[in-house]
Amino acid sequence: MNLVIELCGVTFDHGPVRAVDDVSLTVASGDFLGIIGPNGSGKTTLLRVMLGLLPPTSGSVRLFGCPLPNFHDWRRIGYVPQQTTLDPGLPVTVEEVVATGLVTTRGWFSRRGVAERARLGVVLDFVGMRSHETARVGRLSAGQQQRVLIARALVSEPDLLILDEPTGGIDAEAQTGFYSLLRHLNHERGVTVVLVSHDVGVIAREVTSLACLNRRLLVCGRPADVLTEPALSALYGASVRIIGHELPCPHAVDE
Repeated sequence: MNLVIELCGVTFDHGPVRAVDDVSLTVASGDFLGIIGPNGSGKTTLLRVMLGLLPPTSGSVRLFGCPLPNFHDWRRIGYVPQQTTLDPGLPVTVEEVVATGLVTTRGWFSRRGVAERARLGVVLDFVGMRSHETARVGRLSAGQQQRVLIARALVSEPDLLILDEPTGGIDAEAQTGFYSLLRHLNHERGVTVVLVSHDVGVIAREVTSLACLNRRLLVCGRPADVLTEPALSALYGASVRIIGHELPCPHAVDE
């Protein structure tokens, strides 16, 4: 089994506040891992530690078998951070934003060659944004902006895609298309996916494994094994209960 991410005893302190406490976790190649937890549970912090954006206070991280301090092959990783609404006056086009994802492969000042331009076109087609390539990204809808950010993460053809609350501010129709896109990447292209989300019901239908985090890793396993009332009560509080639905529903737990 090829391990893409290995966390061993990872702890991170924001000053006097312990945001992540002694988390050990592995993600194998081809996995689709979901991470859930209440607000302030350390989910975003854990992703940033994984990516080397925050140094752990203690513990270690390995990416593709390499200790994080020695890892430099960042083209293998695509990252979609929590979305914020972009300034409508931002003077950059969709194509220019996506092209910044090629920096890890060609550097900041290299000219785009034929292969890079072709790759931009392919990834814009893939996320359904080719017809908007010359549009200013700040003038797009929230769902369109998110597709642009995903295209930016995918243009380097990563082996690992990490997404932090990627459906925030996106309508239900756009969410359906978004998860279909992730499913295709994982199932058909073999991309390993790590996804943080508050939407427990949706994420449980999509992922192969689910981690429950509240500073500490409470449980990790198959969604059917993890999403029990005792586990969810420990994660979110005693008032949580599971509600079944015949049709897809954006809320599978009720607090």
